[in-house]
Amino acid sequence: MALHLTRPFLRPSPPSPPPPRPTRRSSRAHCLAPSASARGPSFRRPYTSVLVVPTGVGAAVGGFAGDALPVARALGAVADCVISHPNVLNAAMLYWPMPNTLYVEGYALDRFAEGSWALQPVHQNKVGLVLDSGIEEELRLRHLQVADAARASLGLPVVEYIVTDTPLEIKTWFDPKCGKSTGSVGNSDSLLRAVEALVNRSDVNAVAVVARFPDDDPEDSDCYREGKGVDLLAGVEAIISHLIVKKFKIPAAHAPAVLPPVLSLSVSPRSAAEEIGHTFLPCVLAGLSNAPQYVMRRNGNMDNGCIVASDVDSVILPKDACGGDGTIAFARTATKNKPLIITVQENETVLDDTPDKFNIEAVSSQPPPRLISEHLPAGDPPSPLSRSRKRRSFSKEEDELLLKLHALLGNRWSLIAGRLPGRTDKEVMNHWNSKLMDTSTLAK
Repeated sequence: MALHLTRPFLRPSPPSPPPPRPTRRSSRAHCLAPSASARGPSFRRPYTSVLVVPTGVGAAVGGFAGDALPVARALGAVADCVISHPNVLNAAMLYWPMPNTLYVEGYALDRFAEGSWALQPVHQNKVGLVLDSGIEEELRLRHLQVADAARASLGLPVVEYIVTDTPLEIKTWFDPKCGKSTGSVGNSDSLLRAVEALVNRSDVNAVAVVARFPDDDPEDSDCYREGKGVDLLAGVEAIISHLIVKKFKIPAAHAPAVLPPVLSLSVSPRSAAEEIGHTFLPCVLAGLSNAPQYVMRRNGNMDNGCIVASDVDSVILPKDACGGDGTIAFARTATKNKPLIITVQENETVLDDTPDKFNIEAVSSQPPPRLISEHLPAGDPPSPLSRSRKRRSFSKEEDELLLKLHALLGNRWSLIAGRLPGRTDKEVMNHWNSKLMDTSTLAK
């Protein structure tokens, strides 16, 4: 069966050949970390932290529907740059834009930790969408509406979609040895052909996949929805994105297509993000829209605006999930910039991979951002976790940037705060009203 490539409109038109592009470098940023340039002149190296919660292992925090996202937000208020992965940053219909946080697929994160790949921040990616041909027509339409809404309402660069030539035939199960979720992709070749068509014909450099998953066993799904079990879908989701990233070396993430669940009064808040819509795709498109590109050591200059493993200052993960390739690679770093490994004792999983089993030197912390604050070099800003703490005053450079941003954006405080890392919209608004409003009026 031929592949059907078309633009993501509900009434698709035949595709026109894309204009020739000399290179893909136009979308790439040339900065070390998203937050560094917006802070004004600085003579210290940005503090970079990696946050890992493995997928499908029933983590107490991060094992459900975006329930580790508040941790990532708190960490982002302390560190200059946070690197994490879709399992942490995705929340189905919900997401939270964080300008100093990099959205990195799990396989790529492992290669980054090993030092064979680097991360190059971008201004924007061209996102392609792969839909499993096994998805029913109505459910497929729902996902196309998400793509259209992301383009029209958020301005996200979702440029094309494609339907696989055969159903992907996803199967899911729990690993009998440890209880984590896993599974298989029956027609992985069909998936890779679809991605290849998007890359070759439309020049996309990030890919979102929606595969039809089997309907859950009510006992398994009820347990997960109540915030007690392991996410049965998560293990295969990781397999799908790993296949794409390993072959094409571009950002990828997955959203499962499932029938809406029956309304329940016993849904846990940790799982509730998956109850409020027909798809889990919005957070995936948002994350991929500015996910960093992957630079191979053999293919490019890893010092040209890239973040490399030696830039990482700390790695945070559950106490019993230390057996992953990336964690072991970070822990065995031979350089003098060996990162601090922080294990969270309260964040238990179904695994039993404790640091001592891998000869990993780690420290325990709850909450991790507070330890990160203590780990920062002397003279850096204190932890922002305390509501009563005295916030640092605005610098001259921040005032100048705020004046320029306000001239462009008006009183859109959340947008302005997004360009002033470490500042909240309320903090920016109060500073403007008390300090800068009169200055702006006089300038006019």
